[in-house]
Amino acid sequence: MRVTIQDIANAANVAKSTVSKVMSDSPRISDATKQRIRAIMREMNYTPSSLATQLARQSSFNIGMLVDMTQREDFLNAFFYNIIGGVESVIGPLSYELTISNVQYHQNGPSYMERLVRSRRVDGLIASSELLTADNTAEMMDLEFPLVSIGENGSNVHWVDYDNRRGGYMLTEHLLLRGCSSVAFIGGHVGGSLYDKRFRGYRDALSAAGIGFNPDWVLEGTADEHGGYDMAVTLLSEGSRTDGVVCMSNYAAAGLLRAADKLGVRVPQDLLVTAFDDYPLSAFTSPPLTCLHIDTFELGIEAGRLLMQRLSDPALPRQSRLLEPKLIVRESTG
Repeated sequence: MRVTIQDIANAANVAKSTVSKVMSDSPRISDATKQRIRAIMREMNYTPSSLATQLARQSSFNIGMLVDMTQREDFLNAFFYNIIGGVESVIGPLSYELTISNVQYHQNGPSYMERLVRSRRVDGLIASSELLTADNTAEMMDLEFPLVSIGENGSNVHWVDYDNRRGGYMLTEHLLLRGCSSVAFIGGHVGGSLYDKRFRGYRDALSAAGIGFNPDWVLEGTADEHGGYDMAVTLLSEGSRTDGVVCMSNYAAAGLLRAADKLGVRVPQDLLVTAFDDYPLSAFTSPPLTCLHIDTFELGIEAGRLLMQRLSDPALPRQSRLLEPKLIVRESTG
């Protein structure tokens, strides 16, 4: 019977991941432990699998990027292609190719871990934090497989993201500086990663200005045009004292503007409106929207740079990079 990594781990009384790290000559494992485990491997006539050999020696000059084709609206979003362009602008000049891989291959087919990581078809991965499961992330960490998360990641993973909490603060602060005293927040759902960060920034700005939080000024819902319209009708009902709104997206803001027009609420004379994201509507609504611009091309550049640094330095300490959004002021806030 063929000796496996697990057999070696059992004989050495260590974790399987420790054996994998010894096979890849990880600097995180002491020389004494390496010598002891390698001696056991010789005694048991262990022959490394192709995976272990590849992990230690092979370079494919390919970088993988994970997508979820079941999320059609995300795949068709221009933000996705901007990120791809940013990554490619970094890795292309270094002779690396970019491989786009669907996390949902087919029900009975191999997972991306089999197709890309364990087969060593790519030298590293870039993926949205929402696509990285705890188990797969832990396995890649055990294998010391280069990984960069787009989106803040609580695991011991390199990641890049925009400072969405800071963004919520910036939009709210802008409205307060324009004279608003009852700023609402519409769109999104509690528990969503983006929502929670942006909403915390909104709360931070209110607190810094000494303004108490009013739950009646916060409406959850789908942050698209239909959701924005429905939430705005509720928010702007007769007797509402709201004089400024932070919208979770420019789609929700477009719906709000439509509802405001129908209800006879003038923007910006009666209500100031801000939104996250410049693309695709903010410059073309009536009136044009004050918004927070998030440069997703730059996000791709930073993800590509960080992965290249990780490939050149396997012992690189965990890096996290928060990029600063940019406020674009237009007529919706006067």
